[in-house]
Amino acid sequence: MAQSQPYRGDPRILELGEAFFDPVAPAEFPETTERFFHHRHAASVGLDHLSEEARVRHFERFEPLPDNLTQPLALRYHGHQFRHYNPELGDGRGFLIAQLRDGDDRLLDLGTKGSGQTPWSRRGDGRLTLKGGVREILATEMLEALGVNTSKTFALYETGESLWRGDEPSPTRSSVLTRLSHGHIRIGTFQRQAYMEDTAALAQLTDYCLRHLYGEEPEGDEAARAERLFDLVCTATAGLAASYMVAGFVHGVLNSDNIAITGESFDYGPWRFTPYWDEHFTAAYFDETGLYSFGRQPEAIHWDLAQLGGCLSLLAPAEPLQAVLVDWSRRFDLALVPMLLKRLGIAQSEAKEDSELAQWIVAALAAQTVTIDRFFFDWRGARDPGADGPYADQAFRQIASLIEGREGERGHAYWSDDAPCSMPIEEVEALWEPIAERDDWAPLYAKIAAIRRMGEAMAT
Repeated sequence: MAQSQPYRGDPRILELGEAFFDPVAPAEFPETTERFFHHRHAASVGLDHLSEEARVRHFERFEPLPDNLTQPLALRYHGHQFRHYNPELGDGRGFLIAQLRDGDDRLLDLGTKGSGQTPWSRRGDGRLTLKGGVREILATEMLEALGVNTSKTFALYETGESLWRGDEPSPTRSSVLTRLSHGHIRIGTFQRQAYMEDTAALAQLTDYCLRHLYGEEPEGDEAARAERLFDLVCTATAGLAASYMVAGFVHGVLNSDNIAITGESFDYGPWRFTPYWDEHFTAAYFDETGLYSFGRQPEAIHWDLAQLGGCLSLLAPAEPLQAVLVDWSRRFDLALVPMLLKRLGIAQSEAKEDSELAQWIVAALAAQTVTIDRFFFDWRGARDPGADGPYADQAFRQIASLIEGREGERGHAYWSDDAPCSMPIEEVEALWEPIAERDDWAPLYAKIAAIRRMGEAMAT
């Protein structure tokens, strides 16, 4: 259990003013059954002391936390959805309920999903299926264990309503989720202000992000501050894209309204983990062209950044913004190399040697003779059987040569397991089945414990 931090409410979003959000009322639900609460992350923001009754009040009925927002706020934004601009977006089934500081003095948001209709619901019911809530728990737990900068599932309540959905058997059970995030400001938030040609609001938003999300006091003129923010966001999102690849994760919907300014991954709909390093693997059945396939995720994020650069060009000259955007691929490569080595349990060395090792890892995995999870599990667990096993190909033998003498500690018992902890889509369905049929949550909770155990092993 993490050491509990003092609770410090700090609703800085109010500095932006009413042009950025709409006060809303939460839905009223017939049931309040707690299905998940993340005690460790609650401790990180001083909310681990709450009783079960208090948790229901704050995270299912959404009564205000002390010294915080007095009512929920649905944030306004625009965005490109599969490269088509949509000015009708905004928080349609969620809202911001609180902002607070963690032990590192970061400003964090508590936001919701499935909490009812808002002015931006666009004919939707504003609800979240229980299966959708379970899938978000699994995504965030797995990504956190694999070292991806991700939002955290904070609480999940079953709400007792019957929902109808076209993509799963209906009626289905309902839920409401609270997530803990490092900000909910998106590229789409900037796009809205640029669309409205409100340069004063763009400058205000830029300063807010620098000060409260990146911890930097805005310096210089308006152009300098815009250039500085773009530089920070480009570096953060390069790390995000690299971490997706190393984890074998496919987000599924990397629209510009789903890219956080902090580079934190969030909002999990049709996600999947690809078993193999398959660049064409997609997560969403409706992604018919493979726009957001596994191998095109860096391209997709880079494209979204170009939209942010276009917004900031209302504040700064285009040339320095373009120079940073051109440099993004190099930043992606610089982030990818240490992430690959970290998952392999190899300490960083000379840049040239590490880059060569990373290239061989990608080449070996791209041959698709072994799954991503199996490779990293076997090799970090010292299971390379040599030239007679599944790692006989030249690429794997080259990896063995390059890492000889550089292997790290493998003291955690996880590395002695028979198989890696993975999350194929078939297992997601298998974990949902006992919940749907018998209200049996034990397999899900056991899987969460196994994921966290893997995370402990990878962190050593």
